[in-house]
Formats: sequence, C-alpha cells, structure tokens
Amino acid sequence: MSLSAREAVLRLLNDSEKKSLQSGSCVERLNSDFGLDSRDSSLAVNIYLGCIQNRYKLDHYIDSYSDISPDKIDITVRNILRMAVYQLLWLDRVPDHAAVDEAVKLCRKLAPKAVSFVNAVLRRISSDKSDLPLVNGSGADRLSIEYSAGKWFSEYLIETFGEAFAEEFLKESNKHAPLSLKVNSLKISSDEYKKLLEKRAITYSESVFDGILYVDSADVKKLPGYAEGLFFIQDPAAAACAVISGAARGMKVLDACSSPGGKSFSAAIEMYNEGSILACDINEKKVSRVSEGAQRLGIGIISCSVRDAGKYYPELDSAFDIVIADVPCSGFGVLRKKPEIKYKTRDEISALPEIQKRMIDNLSRYVKPGGTLLYSTCTVMKEENEQIVERFLAEHDDFNASDFVCCGIKSSNGMYTFLPNIDGTDGFFVGKLIKVK
Repeated sequence: MSLSAREAVLRLLNDSEKKSLQSGSCVERLNSDFGLDSRDSSLAVNIYLGCIQNRYKLDHYIDSYSDISPDKIDITVRNILRMAVYQLLWLDRVPDHAAVDEAVKLCRKLAPKAVSFVNAVLRRISSDKSDLPLVNGSGADRLSIEYSAGKWFSEYLIETFGEAFAEEFLKESNKHAPLSLKVNSLKISSDEYKKLLEKRAITYSESVFDGILYVDSADVKKLPGYAEGLFFIQDPAAAACAVISGAARGMKVLDACSSPGGKSFSAAIEMYNEGSILACDINEKKVSRVSEGAQRLGIGIISCSVRDAGKYYPELDSAFDIVIADVPCSGFGVLRKKPEIKYKTRDEISALPEIQKRMIDNLSRYVKPGGTLLYSTCTVMKEENEQIVERFLAEHDDFNASDFVCCGIKSSNGMYTFLPNIDGTDGFFVGKLIKVK
C-alpha cells in the first residue's frame, strides 16, 4: 500500500480513535506498511508520536482558534488539524506554508467540506505563533492540558507527590526517551563496544548504571554488533533489577513474566552465563521473543516455558534462589515510550492490583528459604507498587523486606521507585523480599 507520509499518519490516528492501538505497533507500520522511504517514514513517525503525546495541548490550540463547537469537528478533520498544528509549533524543519498546504490538500481529498475551516484555523495559529493562548486554570486542570494527560492521573500525581513534583514528572514524561542499550559483557566489554560506536561515528553517552549506554540511533538493527548479539535494548532501571536481585554464578532463577527478555538477559550476564534461568510468559509468542533474544546474545543458561504467573505449578515449589516477578501493570512509568498510556481511564486499570497480588502470592511459593523474591512494575501507581508489597508482607510472615543500594540509589523498606525526573530512567518500581524460613 502506497500513501503519503501524512495520509498514513492520519489513517493510524483515526484508527486509534476507534480502538486502543499501541504506539509501538503503529510506528512499525509506518516504517513498513505504507511504502514510505526512510525520510518520509521518519517524518511520519515524528508526527504520529507528536500527535499522540500532545493531544490535549493540540486540541487546546485548535479549539481556541475555531469558530465551531469542539464536539462538532469531525474526527478526520480534527486529526488533520492536530497533525498540522504539531508541525507548525513543534517541527522547525517543516515550513509553515508546507504544513498548512499539506493539511489543506489532505482535507480536500478526505473531507472537502471542511477545507475553508481547516485553512482558516491553521493560518490563524501560524500568524499567532509568538502569542498563543496560555492554558488557563490551575492544578490538575492545567497540568492535564499542558502535558496532555488524563485529568484523573494529574490529580493522582498531585495528591500523591505534590503539584511541583507532578509537573516535573509529566514534563519529563513528555520528552523523547533516549535509546538505551545494555552491552553484552559475555561477548564484549563496554569500552570495546564504545570503540565500535566511535569507529562508525555514532554518538553515545554513558549512564551511571553499569553497562548501559545511551545511543543516538533511529534503527537498532543497524547499530554495530546487533546480529552478533553484542547488546540488547533495556532501560537502566530494568537493568538494575538483576543487580538488585543479587543474581550470581550458579544460581537458579525464575523470570516469571519475562518477555521481551531483558531481565533474564541481564541476570545471565550477572551470573556469567553459569547456573540456570527459567524464563516464562503467558503465550508462545512472548516466550519466542525471549528464546530468540537469548540465542542472538549467545546466552546458554536460559530455558523458556509457556506458563501463567497466576497459576501454581507444584514442580516449581521452593526451587529457585531468585524469583523475578515483573508483573503486568498500568504502565504509567513508560509514558516517554508509550504516550497512549496517558489516556487510560481509572476503570481500565482498576482490576490490576488484585491480579498483581494474586501473582506475587503464587510466585512466592517458588522461592527457596533464604532466597529472593523481586517484585517490579513499570508504573508509579502506589496501589500497584508499595501497597502490593505491604499487603503481601502483612500476610506472609516468612518473608521480610530487604534494603538495597544500587548505582547511587538507596531503598526504603526494601522498595524504590525509579523516576524519569529524578533518575533519568523509566518510572519503575522494585521491591526486594527475602524468604526467611
């Protein structure tokens, strides 16, 4: 299928209004499904993610300059406007006249009755760029529009962390996440891999987290050593899990919700590829991703199995030195990478805490006496984090919280939440529990 970059974006934005689409899969489609060359696909991805990430702010500007009631604007027309306004206000390399002309052209093709309206709104915004209307209101009302997040989530952040923190968190979460990779030290040292990057004139920076590099690249598979398994993609906070867990040579580890495999891979590196890791997930597709990644990286201690983390398997009882329980969660820590999560409702995530509690209760049975249960999520919701651990400890006197220090951070009561505005990582919670008997 061959479409222009902007028409491809419009199609996906319209589809996203009808059903919940993951931005990652939409980006893959923009790179492969519409016959776009590399330059156009890069522009399409930028516009698509920008419209998802800044939806409420874009609508604020559109509605401020529109003579039509917001609920009367057809969704195709609104998405054409969102795309153009994003280009006008966020993309310096797209000339204003080009952004307006392309929007009008798209409107003429798909919504001809709205051509005059679209042209008028965009020309008003373009001429007023230096004096755009501010977001009125205060507290959650302002933060919700300014950073395009659900009002209930903005209220939650303010109530939980305070307004100043909430704004910093949302501001940082609206930035593009740098590409972070973990060097596979089973094959190459960080210093040696940095030389490969330098040889290819690829810009990088180092993280305080061991073996993690931030790399300036749009295509992971074109980085040196991808096929040879010299690295894998992983956020620093997720990589820290293996260190916090205490994974070491010869241990027996269960990674219960393992896909796409980063924690298993990091644990294998900490274990110097000695011992065993059972990597499980709920279906074959997820498990296959882990198996393929382990093969590429040359990791031989990982075996994969399709298993449900909420279901009890007697043969696993008290069998592991470490059980990593990186459970399904609301995802409010990875907004930089999955901006569509910002628009989840309370109802959509309300069932998660009970699922998470059931999983940690079940998985705890697989820990040996003296072993470690590592509970983690990629969210900042206390109902899914601290409250789960506290509920678990209240019901399990055979486990104690265990404090840890890692890469300059120190836990409290065995728990720590990595935050983009504090640690420069994804929002990521870790709770370390030791089985004492």
